[in-house]
Amino acid sequence: MKTSKTSGRFNLDAAVDRAVAETWTHDIHTHLYDPAFGKLFLWGIDELLVYHYLVSEAFRYFDMSYDSFWKLPKSRQAGLIWDELFIKHSPISEACRGLITSLNVMGLDVGKRDLPALRKWFAAQDLHDYIDRVLEVSRIKTLYMTNSPFDDAERPVWEKGFKWDSRFQAALRIDPLLLDWPSAWKKLKDWGYKTGPDLTAPVIGEVRRFLDDWTDRINARYLMVSLPPDFEYPSKIPSGQLVEKAVLPHCLERNMPFAMMGGVKKLLNPQLRLAGDAVGFVDTRAYENLLASHPRNKFLVTMLARENQHELCVLARKFRNLHVFGCWWFTNIPLCIEEITRLRIELIGLSVTPQHSDARVFDQLTYKWNHSRRIISKVLKEKYHDLEKAGWVAAEKEIQRDVAGLFGGAFDAFMAGKL
Repeated sequence: MKTSKTSGRFNLDAAVDRAVAETWTHDIHTHLYDPAFGKLFLWGIDELLVYHYLVSEAFRYFDMSYDSFWKLPKSRQAGLIWDELFIKHSPISEACRGLITSLNVMGLDVGKRDLPALRKWFAAQDLHDYIDRVLEVSRIKTLYMTNSPFDDAERPVWEKGFKWDSRFQAALRIDPLLLDWPSAWKKLKDWGYKTGPDLTAPVIGEVRRFLDDWTDRINARYLMVSLPPDFEYPSKIPSGQLVEKAVLPHCLERNMPFAMMGGVKKLLNPQLRLAGDAVGFVDTRAYENLLASHPRNKFLVTMLARENQHELCVLARKFRNLHVFGCWWFTNIPLCIEEITRLRIELIGLSVTPQHSDARVFDQLTYKWNHSRRIISKVLKEKYHDLEKAGWVAAEKEIQRDVAGLFGGAFDAFMAGKL
């Protein structure tokens, strides 16, 4: 008996929805920490409310100075944001809706609009049980932290050592090294490396030693940096020279990718602190030059500006040493996620990692993956239906295989492979 067209579509849709909802994923870039890092591990309702996305949104309504807000205790800051964005206005922005989703997914009654009750619920949670539950609900098997030796709150934890939760993997972040060499070389010198202001061969050797030491100490899976829109390569300034002579040789020797997150304008409004960064259009020639001149090096790249996404996909078609990933920060909204996911799949197929959470507060994993999975499923159903119309009907096992690739399989293959 032939399956009717309507029935076939229903079955195909159900198979895609099931695969996307049930497949466990790698979250390949977050700002989360292993719980052993203590206060650096952020979770709970107040941390959700003072997330920098909501801080910047709330200041569009606040009739108070930035300094006055920052002087308040966190609980009071959270209360003001709750009152402004969730009580006086409907929480309709993606960041606000995300918080509501996070609470709803965990079984909380968000309709009561009761902040004290929410605080009471979080205070009653056992942290380790809660971590297990969030990861299970989010279907996350491994998440990648962002780890900087230049962070004075983080570095001592690594130096002391701790019992590691293997679900939390490390990525070595080196922004100060590349973007603020005049300060970075002094830090390295304080830590026992024989560095100075000039990038002589011996100094480059010490930078390599620093990268080796910290890659080993934290078992880093890749190196990473957030880059400004005007980053140039090749270049005679320290950032270009350090990438050329230290970072790329280190990554090649270790078979590690170098992750570049391009398009950040740091502290456009410094009064907003972490919320004050903005977005800029990237001149991709620097990335083209890196990919072309270092074909044996592996690069993970995502870009912040919506306008850069098409060019980035075309680069991935030309260079197999580029793995495109994620929709972050200002592109982590449904409009952009759907558009970018469709663009990537239409141009480069399944050899991408369509999303990472960029989560800074642990509870955000639930909403960021909940929202993204729905959009990814929507795009995939369209694409499989397009194939069906052309005479190619994907089997359920093939759909499961494809989704597993998008949710970590393609990333694992890229990480393990050699060029």
